[in-house]
Amino acid sequence: MLTYEDCVGLTDLDEEEIEAISRHEHVPEIVAAELGCCLAHKPGGEILIDQIIRDDIVEATQHGHPREALHWREVLRHFEMTHHMLEREAA
Repeated sequence: MLTYEDCVGLTDLDEEEIEAISRHEHVPEIVAAELGCCLAHKPGGEILIDQIIRDDIVEATQHGHPREALHWREVLRHFEMTHHMLEREAA
């Protein structure tokens, strides 16, 4: 049987990136892991993940949660550094 950690390992995403998808889509993290895996491995999918994290930043800011917004900014920074999707999409 696969554990949640095994599933995360198959996604090429970090747990926090999956958490961002879960929060944005209002689904359990295991469902977000599956969705994130599909997005991470399809053309243009990483741009969608990037936008999901950006949406989480906006939502946290609009609801007056600056620490949470900062957390999502850090997640976004890490995601963009590790996935380089903008460079690949331009090529």
